[in-house]
Amino acid sequence: MNPRPENRGAAIDLETVSKAYGAFKALDGVSLRIEPGEFMTLLGPSGSGKTTTLNVIAGFTDVTNGKLLVGGKSVVGVPAHKRNIGVVFQHYALFPHMTVGRNVAYPLTLRGVGKAERQARVAKALDMVKMGDFAHRYPSELSGGQQQRVALARAIVFDPPLLLMDEPLGALDKKLREWLQLEIKRIHRELGTTFVYVTHDQEEALVLSDRIAVFNRGRIEQVGTGRQLYDEPATLFVGRFIGDSTVLRGEARSDGTSTALTVAGETVTAPRRITGEASPVMLLRPEKLAIRRPGQTGDNNRLSGTIAEAIYLGSGSKYEVKLADGSMAIVRSPLTGESFGHGDKVELCFNGADAKLLPDDSTADTTLT
Repeated sequence: MNPRPENRGAAIDLETVSKAYGAFKALDGVSLRIEPGEFMTLLGPSGSGKTTTLNVIAGFTDVTNGKLLVGGKSVVGVPAHKRNIGVVFQHYALFPHMTVGRNVAYPLTLRGVGKAERQARVAKALDMVKMGDFAHRYPSELSGGQQQRVALARAIVFDPPLLLMDEPLGALDKKLREWLQLEIKRIHRELGTTFVYVTHDQEEALVLSDRIAVFNRGRIEQVGTGRQLYDEPATLFVGRFIGDSTVLRGEARSDGTSTALTVAGETVTAPRRITGEASPVMLLRPEKLAIRRPGQTGDNNRLSGTIAEAIYLGSGSKYEVKLADGSMAIVRSPLTGESFGHGDKVELCFNGADAKLLPDDSTADTTLT
């Protein structure tokens, strides 16, 4: 991997930021540090607060309480057009009566940049997004992916220290979206600018980000790398939102060093203990579950189930298994493994060390050790 250029991006600090609309809190005490040159993704379901956070940073939305610093300076009360921030929206927002070149030049024109420099910077920005041959076309003559690349060129042409992107690939088809994800990642690496990216697509977040902030109900549940969030979720919400998972609920008991969970008469254990009043759940990733015919050898932790769906994925198979308590487990198996079909009776086996013991969403004041 080529090293990044010297970071030219601005640090962002949100300190207990809240945004209220009457009694409704769109943001509830959000604190987040984004490092200079970092690619930070704000991830969460609709209404979780991620877009409100982006709009607060951009200056489109005022904060109700809290501090917001960009490059170490407070921008609370500073209008959006004075923050020197690039923004890319989902729906392009290109001027239809302007050519591609004039669209990209528009931020430079507003800043009084001379014609010769303006032309040079427009050409450089269009080359960076691989649209150098389209300067004289109009937006109506471009595909959706091409328009989004022009919008990106317009956002970076004035060399902002911070670029905000609000679900910019949401309107594109899957193949084009995946290609543009890699292009955005390349551009970030070449620029060294701070990127803040909003999406509800967890796979997109994993592909693009240095770190991810997972939002839920106006708060941040956890901040970390994609691997940290997948391997060590801090909450059940994060565990279920990042990647596929199986969640086991049942009667729990602890002997001080491990926790046993009885699910529909079958007991499984994990090497952690619980304290407090809350009920724990076990979360398992699909690659940590092995699927067997009943009676075959495997790990000591076993659960009986029935194949509800068998899905061929090319690289392997995905199984949805209905457990004895009615809940659904998700398993991914390689092509080299045994195949199963709808209605087959199976056992799911796993190592207790691979189970993540987490407080249930509805519980509080629980400590896991």
